[in-house]
Amino acid sequence: MLNKNIQTFIACDAEYDDAKVVLFGAGFDGTTSFRPGTRFAPAVIRSESFGIETYSPYQNKDMLDYSYFDSGDLELPFGSVRRTIADIAQRSDTILNDGKLPFMIGGEHLVTLGSVMAVKDKYEELYIVHFDAHADLRDEYLGQPLSHACVLRRCHELVGDGHIFQFGIRSGDRDEFFFADEHTEMHKFSFDGLEETVEKLKGKNVYFTLDLDVLDPSIFPGTGTPEAGGVSFDELRKAVTLVCSSLNIVGCDVNELSPTYDQSGVSTAVACKVIREMLLALS
Repeated sequence: MLNKNIQTFIACDAEYDDAKVVLFGAGFDGTTSFRPGTRFAPAVIRSESFGIETYSPYQNKDMLDYSYFDSGDLELPFGSVRRTIADIAQRSDTILNDGKLPFMIGGEHLVTLGSVMAVKDKYEELYIVHFDAHADLRDEYLGQPLSHACVLRRCHELVGDGHIFQFGIRSGDRDEFFFADEHTEMHKFSFDGLEETVEKLKGKNVYFTLDLDVLDPSIFPGTGTPEAGGVSFDELRKAVTLVCSSLNIVGCDVNELSPTYDQSGVSTAVACKVIREMLLALS
């Protein structure tokens, strides 16, 4: 008997009822400020994930020993930013109401807002851990408050002061850094202070958002706004493993792969491996 060819992220083909973690893709790049193309990331990540193993020698864990469900990509209306955010929030809300953890693959970073909105509706007290090259704290970008350059500012309006912890930040306008001094806990350039932050947040509800351009572009050139001076793959791997294995993660995402800017496929392979390590650390 023949079955439908349904492509999932590697080993994420369990039954929905059995899965603790549910993936979904949000391939949107409607507010990208420099080079577009992140809309293609979820599909390419799924396809290329079969180039890596299900087993992680770093954690000595195998995805085949756990149950993950890939619910596919949302069909997003590229002409409507607000409808896109609402659709993402609805998918996250469905997953949360079924007692599962939403794991979103973007897309540009604005997609995080929709998922955070849904998680905040469920968990009144919510903290955000944010890895990125960019502060994303602008109040508006070219007159638009809904932009990937503003996403953490919009999230701050939801969670308030002292609830956002940022790492790896090395780019932004001056006002963003002034805002961070007053309203977020920003750790510039690296993951220094992450262990202390994890200890502080243990037992609290945490949303984890990862912009892959936190990596140095020599490792991860396939992104829309590359910023020199980023972290290494091994530094990122250790950091995501620490966050996902130590904290009560109630939602998470991985964003800003733009695969067309790295024809070698290395950036996509890096994204796949980071997602594998996150999934295993969450299990």
